[in-house]
Amino acid sequence: MGDKDTVKVLGFWVSPFVHRVLWALKIKGVDYEYIEEDIFNKSSTLKELNPVHQKVPVLVHGQKVLAESMVILEYIDETWKHCPLMPQDPYERALARFWAKSVEEKLPEVSGATWWRGKEKERGLKQDIEILEKLEEQLQGKSNLFFGGESIGYLDIVLAWISYMLPVWEEVGSVKILDTCKFPALTSWTGRLLELPLIRDNLPPQDRMLEYFHNRRQEILSNPPRT
Repeated sequence: MGDKDTVKVLGFWVSPFVHRVLWALKIKGVDYEYIEEDIFNKSSTLKELNPVHQKVPVLVHGQKVLAESMVILEYIDETWKHCPLMPQDPYERALARFWAKSVEEKLPEVSGATWWRGKEKERGLKQDIEILEKLEEQLQGKSNLFFGGESIGYLDIVLAWISYMLPVWEEVGSVKILDTCKFPALTSWTGRLLELPLIRDNLPPQDRMLEYFHNRRQEILSNPPRT
């Protein structure tokens, strides 16, 4: 798989899970080779490296192989210790993990609410608002620029999809979720994220994302979930 210092990332161009790993490597200044995967026609390499889930991202560091983006983020942070992503305080670190996991578990509902119909859409939108309300509470009244403090950290990277992918999902589903009046602190946070060259210059093209998710929505509506 390579020498002990070689870093490779198997990914898919539009995956927010992949992008968080790439951002973390860039923050750490780690050189890596990116390998694009076709998740609809998975390669033998992906199946070999991640036989359990056969999903991206996969990080290969020398002879070590890791899957699951949040696990990879912590590995990156602990392996290259400069520019720490995780809070140094144990309590704050635990909170970051808690919020990351809590939002991650709801991500399918967030994306699904923008292209489902009927009761599924209503239920998904309700859950979306509840998630954003909790995140808004975490930012309200604080002087920090980011969840991680004055600079971008672990939780910011995990939640960064809200800043660039949620607007695409909103447009595809003709809904409005991140309302500026209802979520002023969260909206300001997304604006600050998108001002960072790290994020702004390393995003999938919006027109390509719109085309991709419009097509995905049509596929999903053609095979609606059972109730």
